[in-house]
Amino acid sequence: MSQNALLRSGKGLGIPGTAQKQDKKVKLKLAASAPANTCQEDRPDHFAVRNGVRCAGVHLIVDLHEAQRLDDIGHIETTLRRCVEAARATLLHIHLHHFYPNGVSGIAVLAESHISIHTWPDAGYAALDVFMCGAADPDKCIPVLREAFAARRVGVNELLRGQGA
Repeated sequence: MSQNALLRSGKGLGIPGTAQKQDKKVKLKLAASAPANTCQEDRPDHFAVRNGVRCAGVHLIVDLHEAQRLDDIGHIETTLRRCVEAARATLLHIHLHHFYPNGVSGIAVLAESHISIHTWPDAGYAALDVFMCGAADPDKCIPVLREAFAARRVGVNELLRGQGA
């Protein structure tokens, strides 16, 4: 059986992960809170509007230079949670991995999309993606990141994803 066939059939995928269980809980909670007479056309599409432009979401590409605490996985998790709170987003799951001898990669999965981080402590550098749709405000993450990692220089590039969709 090909890999694609395995994925479509669900065979060989093992036990569902925690994130899948949490996603189901969020879906059930959202479905329960929706009015019974709501039809698909009545639901918001969760697109964002940025400077008058309608888009699927705002994607910030963030570079932290001369940053600190990039190998402290507990600090990184706390910082991602602070970013989610500041942006008024909905956290579904966080997964972080600590590399040997150093470095951390991970993601905060949001109902509004995600925040990912990859760190190179020896170089004092971290790369983040902050992608959010709906009413969440990804810009609110930048001061949180700057302060938490004491970054001397922060670069931010913005992409408006899904324009015209």
